[in-house]
Parts: sequence; structure tokens; C-alpha cells
Amino acid sequence: MCSGAALAEPVCTPGAVYFRSDMGAQARFSVEIADDAAEREQGLMNRDTMARSAGMLFVYPAPKSVAFWMKNTLIPLDMIFLDQAGQVTRVHSMAAPLDETGIPGGDGVQYVLEINGGMAKMLGIDLGAEMLSPVLDPALAKWPCPLQ
Repeated sequence: MCSGAALAEPVCTPGAVYFRSDMGAQARFSVEIADDAAEREQGLMNRDTMARSAGMLFVYPAPKSVAFWMKNTLIPLDMIFLDQAGQVTRVHSMAAPLDETGIPGGDGVQYVLEINGGMAKMLGIDLGAEMLSPVLDPALAKWPCPLQ
């Protein structure tokens, strides 16, 4: 993972997501995929730590309005909300552990990436940044996976 320097050529694998911004920032995260209701409900609850370059990618079947909370979540998190094209529509920084206040992601959210708190800002992931992941529909993706 790095900021402002080129990463190795991205490889579309289910356990990795890449980000790029128009300012040249790039980042890679190893992710767990939460793509069913039970996995999304459990999320990152009850974990004491998470590797610096890790995260959890929440995948919804279609764009919708979503809100998250930090119930039983022990580490501060950044929440990156993305539309169906994989473009960042909102970033919530440093969600407080154990806080049950709702964190709205807005309308039209299909993906949410949770990473360690403070990482999004440090890596330049902000509104308009694009995600590369095989979970994205290549016909809609701003940054589609290369043809294999």
C-alpha cells in the first residue's frame, strides 16, 4: 500500500481491492467480503486489531441507502461508501469504537469498505476515487478489471 507512488499492476482477485484518485494516490487492501445479510450484520465486530493493509468490503445486491454503526466494534474505522460503478461517494473518518450512533452513507450505495481509522486520509482516498475489484460489474465500473 502506498500513496502518490505507482503500485504493481493491479490483479483482480476476490481478496484484494485497489483504489486510485485523480490526484495520483493509489492503495491496495486485502479484504474479507461480506456479501450476505449475516456477514454484513457481523462485520468487524469483536475484533481487537486489523492488519494495516486489511479491510472488509460490504457488498449489496443493488444500490440502496445504507447506515452503519460501531456496536461491538472495538477498533476505530474509516468507512468508504461507493456507488455501483465503484466510485467513492462519501468517506466517514475515524468512526468511534462502540458508538451506536448511525453513520449514514447516503443513497445509491452498493459497496462499503471498512479500513483502519485514519487510513483513507493518509492514502488520499476521498470523493471521486475509484475502486478496482472483481465484485464490480465490469459494464458499470469506472475502473473495470482487465480482461483475463
